[in-house]
Amino acid sequence: MPTDLNTHLPPAPGTESPLAGIVSFLKTLRKHWAIVVACVVLSAGATMLYSKSVRRVYQSQSLIEMNARAPQLLGDTTPSTFDVSALFLDPNEYYLTQYKIITSTSVLNAAAEAASLQADYDYFDLTRPPDHPISVEQAAATLAAHVTVEPVKGSRLAYVKVSDFDPKRAKRLCDAVVSAYIEQNLEAGVNSSSDAVAWLGGQIDHVKNDLDRDENTLYDFKQKNDLPSISINDSSNMLRLEMQEYDTVLTHTRTRKAELLARSSELAEVTPDNPDAEPSSELLSNGNLQNLRAQYRAAFQTKESLKAEGKGENHPLMIEADQRMASSKAALLTEVANVQAAVIRDLAIIEKQEQAEAAMFNASRRSAVDLNMKEIEYHRLDRSRDQNEKLFQVLTERLKQADLTRMMRTNNLRVVEAATLPGSPIYPKVGLNIVLGLLGGFLLGLGLPLLREQLDSSVKTPSDLEDKLGLTFLGLLPDLQRDGEKPRKGRRRRGSFREGANAPDGPPELIVHSRPASGVSEAARSIRTNLMFMNPDKPCKVILVSSAAPSEGKTTVACSIAIALAQGGQRVCVVDADLRRPRLHRIFDRAGDVGLTNALVGDATLAEVAKPTLVPNLWAIPAGPLPPNPADLLHSERFRKFMHELRERFDRVIIDSPPLVAVTDSAIISTLVDGTVFVVRAFQTGKHVSAQGLRALRDVEAPIMGGVLNAVNLNRHEYNYYHYYYYKREGYASTATLAEEAGASPAPPN
Repeated sequence: MPTDLNTHLPPAPGTESPLAGIVSFLKTLRKHWAIVVACVVLSAGATMLYSKSVRRVYQSQSLIEMNARAPQLLGDTTPSTFDVSALFLDPNEYYLTQYKIITSTSVLNAAAEAASLQADYDYFDLTRPPDHPISVEQAAATLAAHVTVEPVKGSRLAYVKVSDFDPKRAKRLCDAVVSAYIEQNLEAGVNSSSDAVAWLGGQIDHVKNDLDRDENTLYDFKQKNDLPSISINDSSNMLRLEMQEYDTVLTHTRTRKAELLARSSELAEVTPDNPDAEPSSELLSNGNLQNLRAQYRAAFQTKESLKAEGKGENHPLMIEADQRMASSKAALLTEVANVQAAVIRDLAIIEKQEQAEAAMFNASRRSAVDLNMKEIEYHRLDRSRDQNEKLFQVLTERLKQADLTRMMRTNNLRVVEAATLPGSPIYPKVGLNIVLGLLGGFLLGLGLPLLREQLDSSVKTPSDLEDKLGLTFLGLLPDLQRDGEKPRKGRRRRGSFREGANAPDGPPELIVHSRPASGVSEAARSIRTNLMFMNPDKPCKVILVSSAAPSEGKTTVACSIAIALAQGGQRVCVVDADLRRPRLHRIFDRAGDVGLTNALVGDATLAEVAKPTLVPNLWAIPAGPLPPNPADLLHSERFRKFMHELRERFDRVIIDSPPLVAVTDSAIISTLVDGTVFVVRAFQTGKHVSAQGLRALRDVEAPIMGGVLNAVNLNRHEYNYYHYYYYKREGYASTATLAEEAGASPAPPN
């Protein structure tokens, strides 16, 4: 058997229409519009009262310009070399430092003292002088809470702002703070210049002493080393030229000596056996030697000619030739010996000359080396003197500049705009406060209804029944105790429908019978129609009416459905299966009569307990005596057989039962019926309680037909969007029918 004749589950998250949330939100606002209006009005009123009650705060401001460097009136004195440290300095640090200095204790103390703030008792909200005089430090501490610095982005400008309850005093204090800051900055610059002058003066004395010492040391060095008055570089150049001359002369002498040695060597080759071996250079330079050689060769050739002619050694011509050759040879050798003696004498002279010139060159070289050593020491002393001299000049120049700067009292701060007298307060801003109050009230007004709706988990409308509980909506019954059932004007007022009232129409559960033209009757017939057409091929004969909690109107719904079915011509029996708190015996005037429990224990038959009621085609079976164990009795085989007999005898059986959450009786009965109608009391039954009751039915796989909303107040705004307005008052009936029910004649036609 299916667990739900028409399963209806809530939509999966994220599949709802985008407009569903907006529509729900608008419905909530329409329902609680009074809360929204009240929150807006109260918030705006509270904001206005607050804005009117607080003291006005005025703010005066002054615009100042800050330069990281003071103006250079004497020209740019910065060194020409690149300052690498500037790459690692953040210019914003200077400005942030100045902002802190403006609000520092020293500046505020000076400003408070200049403005005589410690004597202004009104500034401290004092009506009379205090027991102890207010110190400047206390006044400055109070002033610090009202001084702010606001830099102008992308510039060297900043606003100094001072707030106070008195606009004139705010201006006076702003001027005092700015003046104190500028004066303190100027004094800091003057003091820095004075310190620089004093320091430079001390450094100049020290450097001057070092310069005098270096000059004396350099003079003593020159005097000690017998250095000329000319520059040591010039002396060095002179020695270098002298060494070059000595070297040139020595080289020439040594070349001459080499020539003489070569000449002597060539002359040594002339021997008696080879008297004509003289070098050609000697022959060219000595004519006599050339003639003697020619005579010797002529005598030698003459002898060779005679020998060739065959003449002997004793031939007179041969003897004469030998004599001539011997005399020319002796003369030639004598001349060669004379030349050799002259060369030896020249060689001895040139050697002495070479030794003298070498000695002179070495002496000059030693002098140059000594001068070079002295030059190194001289340059070291001269460099130290030159450095001290330059440093002395720089310090002297900077001393003059610092002294002039101190006398000129230049400042790197400038007041661009003086403090202004504030015309309007900065606090409170009434217009802005009212707007914020309205906005806050509106948001609070939106939040409270939404919070209330979130906290309210009761089921109110058919959509709640379907979306929150997943039930098929079968219909609703209006609240019988509301004004919706009051008689119309001109009709006789019928009895009240409150439970237990002895009204002419009978109990309110029978209103469908007593007033068939009413809106309640129309609602009951609508439920009947939905039940009959849910499964037309296999109609549900036995229907259980139950709910999750007590006092949800199960009996009223069961009676209304049973009467509506009976009015349709079917044989209907309504059974009171609530064996703990039964009510059918009072509705149908069966108090003390036999009932369901009598039939289950065998004391009565179905015919004896099922008796017709005042409603045609409707039989009723009361609960009978209350048993000690209702659940066991309903779980018995006798109850199953009894249910079978009811199916055989009647067309429809409506069973009233106890609540599902309180006891298990309804869950037991739900397994024996064809369908279960779940009753929910509108605006009262919570979603969680109803879900717990439905869980009890689904745990036993009970067939659930759907849900009915009971005790619906159709005057509430939730039902303005539902088409149930015809259930109000007397429904949609003819005038004659209404007059007949009221016991009056029909109204004449117009």
